[in-house]
Amino acid sequence: MTARFSLSFLALAACASAAARPDMLVTPEWLSEHLNDPKVVILHVSAGRTVYDAGHIPGARFVSLGDIAITKNGIHNELPPVEDLQKILESAGVSDDARVVVYSDTSVLPATRAYFTLDYLGHGDHAALLDGGLEKWRGEGRRLTTDAPAAAATGRLTPHVRPQLVVEMDEVQKMAAKPDPADILLDVRQASDFSGEKGSHIPGALNLFWMDGQKSREDQTLKSEQDLRQFYESVGIKPATHVVTYCNSGMQASQSYFVLKYLGYDVRMYDGSLSEWNARGGTTEK
Repeated sequence: MTARFSLSFLALAACASAAARPDMLVTPEWLSEHLNDPKVVILHVSAGRTVYDAGHIPGARFVSLGDIAITKNGIHNELPPVEDLQKILESAGVSDDARVVVYSDTSVLPATRAYFTLDYLGHGDHAALLDGGLEKWRGEGRRLTTDAPAAAATGRLTPHVRPQLVVEMDEVQKMAAKPDPADILLDVRQASDFSGEKGSHIPGALNLFWMDGQKSREDQTLKSEQDLRQFYESVGIKPATHVVTYCNSGMQASQSYFVLKYLGYDVRMYDGSLSEWNARGGTTEK
């Protein structure tokens, strides 16, 4: 898979220990050229089918966000049991040898949450995000269809679960108790949610709003690699930094998880996020 790769040679050399992963991002042009590739599986991920049924990328199968991010023990947007994820993704055509492209419609978050899910299952190295999502595809005048491919498993998806990507509350409590610039807890919500009169956050956390990593609220295309590195470096995230992302319930955090991994950084996610932290008596600060 090919993607945008805009760093100069000198900038690339400076970030050699955190090389970008261009295979994680595909353009509408690339996808258009691979619509008939039997090994490419396209997933339209969203909370509802309205946009999908009105017109989606040819060959794309619908995956409901509610099937891959469930409420568990009162905590929203948690990972379902592995066997359930395996069945859901296999029925959408995902198999061990599939190259999966995920996208969504009105927000990139369902797609990045789907990427995190695939990465958790050990299939992240065979998955990519459609840069700009459906809006970019439509904006370029590319073909849409209302024909929905029949749900059918085309092969087996063998889970190689990576539980280390999901950070538990006890580890976050240790990070909060003893902040370390080499291990950053990153709150990716907007600044007004992070601090101020109505905002609060986990102690020791730093803040960068996830949406500032894309070109605009309307344009879901990611900013250039160089701009993204500068964005994260503004709070001290460097190639050797370990990062844990969180938000309210593990949705916004999945976008920052994706982007940081795309840049080559060591990143994990506190999936429970503030939904779990507050429910289980975690302390916060303004």
